[in-house]
Amino acid sequence: MYHYNTNIMILVMNSASSDIIYLIYGQSVDMDWVEKYRPLHLEDVVGNGPAIRQMLDWASAWNKESRPLILYGKPGTGKTSSAYALARDMAWEVVELNASDQRTKAVIERVAGTSSTTGSLTGAKRKLIILDEADNLQGNADRGGARAILDVIKKSRQPIILIANELYDLPAEIRSRCDLVQFRALQARSVAPRLKYICSAEKRSCSDIALRDIAEEAHGDMRAAVNMLYATAIGRDQIVEDSLSTSRKDSRSSIFDLISGIFGRTDSEKLLRMSYEVDETPETLAQWIEANVTHLKDISQVTRAYDSLSRADEYLGYTYRQQYHTLWRYATALMILGVSDAAGSEGIHARISSPERWKRMGTYRKQKNVRINTLHSIAERLHMSQGTVKEGYLSQLGILIEKDPLGYAKEFSLDADGLNMFLHDKAKTQGVMKTIAAEEKAREKERDLLDKEAEKKRKSAERKKEPAPVQSTLPPEPAEQEPAPDEPKKTQKTLFDGF
Repeated sequence: MYHYNTNIMILVMNSASSDIIYLIYGQSVDMDWVEKYRPLHLEDVVGNGPAIRQMLDWASAWNKESRPLILYGKPGTGKTSSAYALARDMAWEVVELNASDQRTKAVIERVAGTSSTTGSLTGAKRKLIILDEADNLQGNADRGGARAILDVIKKSRQPIILIANELYDLPAEIRSRCDLVQFRALQARSVAPRLKYICSAEKRSCSDIALRDIAEEAHGDMRAAVNMLYATAIGRDQIVEDSLSTSRKDSRSSIFDLISGIFGRTDSEKLLRMSYEVDETPETLAQWIEANVTHLKDISQVTRAYDSLSRADEYLGYTYRQQYHTLWRYATALMILGVSDAAGSEGIHARISSPERWKRMGTYRKQKNVRINTLHSIAERLHMSQGTVKEGYLSQLGILIEKDPLGYAKEFSLDADGLNMFLHDKAKTQGVMKTIAAEEKAREKERDLLDKEAEKKRKSAERKKEPAPVQSTLPPEPAEQEPAPDEPKKTQKTLFDGF
């Protein structure tokens, strides 16, 4: 808990990271309700019951063959809090790496690597290795951060949890060696009771409507909800709906709100206002709308919707040819109001789809990353540059790998995606990777058996070994002499008895 005294009043809100800094005029303020009311035990975590149960089952049954966990999901859903709560419930020591500038190979091997293969100094049964922000590895890939984490996972004798917001920003070879635990956005009905508990603990009266509004504005982010509650409570003993204006996370409409409104019963004026609030260009709006037109059931509705989109596309073309950006508003009105009219206010009864072009771009980006990572791995083993391998040896390597995929996959440390880049046969690739995994598992069991035998021999030798007698360095004590018998006293008479 922190206390600040200051002579100015500043309110800074960062909707991206949900961080809020408060400096309040002339008074001490208890800071950071997020940390103050962070759940200490798994039973205190709000929502995501299936994920919590999966973590608890994993921890209860953990052994040296257990795979690490990857906790992934939106920020503020309780991933890091759950990891620490699990360690507390299991009485495990925690070793954490969470700063992006601490992901070099040397640091990871020194901190996480050493911790994962040694026992606890505090007497805890296990050490939980937590790698937070694990999806921020790309910037340090050239420094071996991802490879070092992969090595830690392979050699670890302690439980490991990786935490990420975006699952597919993690390298494929790391994802394939871990069990996935998804944390979903929290429901407003789950967030509101927690906010009410905090108000009660802080002795603030609160309106149920105000708490519900805060929970809905947070969009499933518990951290943001608690921060907004704190912003609302500053200088107030009572929290009502009229006091929420300064604590909004971000009241602008999202692209999902706009798509739902287009296919729903939102009036035209509000739709246009929402389109101006969405931070997207008209071209992007058109792509989103086109991706969801297929949810319309009637073919005549689909036809009318595409007519509106095509007319809007003509205005977008005029905009770029003539550099007359005023036409953007006509294009936006045509695509939004035209498709809304074609949809007939029936609503969208399926998951809102992202543009197909984006999916293809994601696929191409993934393929590019696979090529780069595979070339890097091969070039490192051959002590060549990636350009030399690509231009002079890639075709020959492809022929060799097709003849002996198992040997070359192990030689170049290829993952499934990298091997499939040469084989173009997913079934064969999966078979090779299963063989490699089985061999690694067998080697791990063999190492465990050797360690156990060595430990038994050591203990047996200790039991058989007897302590050597202690050699004294003191000089020997003189032997005791028996007392001589008493002799009669000699007198003048006895002096002549011998003659």
